[in-house]
Amino acid sequence: MLRFFSRQDTVPGQWNPSEHRNAKPLHPGMTARGDDHGIDRHSCNLCFIRTTRTPMTYGFTFIRNAIHFDYPVVEAIRSILPLCDGVWVAVGQSDDGTLDLIRSIDPRKVHIVETTWDDSLREGGRVLAVETDKAFDALPADADWCFYIQGDEVLHEDGYDALRSAMARWKDDLTVEGLLLNYKHFWGSYDYVGDTRNWYRREVRVVRRDPAIRSWADAQGFRYDGRKLNVKPVDATMFHYGWVKPPGAQQRKRIEFERLWHDDATAARKIDASIETFDYTDIASLERFTGSHPCVMQERIARINWPFAPPPQRLPFKERLSRAIERLTGHRIGEYRNYELI
Repeated sequence: MLRFFSRQDTVPGQWNPSEHRNAKPLHPGMTARGDDHGIDRHSCNLCFIRTTRTPMTYGFTFIRNAIHFDYPVVEAIRSILPLCDGVWVAVGQSDDGTLDLIRSIDPRKVHIVETTWDDSLREGGRVLAVETDKAFDALPADADWCFYIQGDEVLHEDGYDALRSAMARWKDDLTVEGLLLNYKHFWGSYDYVGDTRNWYRREVRVVRRDPAIRSWADAQGFRYDGRKLNVKPVDATMFHYGWVKPPGAQQRKRIEFERLWHDDATAARKIDASIETFDYTDIASLERFTGSHPCVMQERIARINWPFAPPPQRLPFKERLSRAIERLTGHRIGEYRNYELI
């Protein structure tokens, strides 16, 4: 965007062109003279063109053993590349060719940080936040915005324009510490989404490049020096596919994740490692999805090769009551919000 500054815009003492790198002389031959800034503000009606800089945006994520656990991490990264000047990926030491997979995406824009996970961090998924911070800390310091995505999330392209607009609008308003995206959580197949209160409806995925911002708990969201971020909502949707995998891969992932949250004894009590396939019928309620998936997911969706039938709905009374109140008031009782809307 170009803005022309006239004499009314250039009041002495209020605008110093030497402090604005996006200010350029309108005429290359214009001479500088006449005041303490070296510019004659009254020598012509239009003195400067000032260009509005597009926000500098970098993406970041982390991954380990993406092939073994069937993560759509390639699709995840590709879904945010159109919005980012580069994406940094913390690639944990893997056994399945994950490093080469990430290298194959876009060598010009995808930058790799090789890491080693601290497998002694086995409380509440803390290691996931530590790996997230490693990718975040590798981002260049000139970022206006940092776009976070996890290896099982994919951004729908329908939200690109809204995100570009929001990042430009709030770029210079430092009271806005993050941007809040909508979520859809798929279960069992690409045709059904979870619709009960235990699925979070929104989460922060765009944050400032500030070292005080840290990944929180199990890396679901972020905090600023321990407090919730002040954020603006954006009409853009993240598709969460963490519960859509072949039943064997889903079971392997679940066993692995129990070990990220608990010690061996507790993990063994919570899941029977001898069972080789995940039981997708253990869900209270699902809703049929009738919209479109992100374009980058089409090839993966076409490869689905396992049967899935949604189980009968079995909502407890508290869930039915909560839904009724939400339909009447628009408010979801007891909703977890790891952010402050401003």
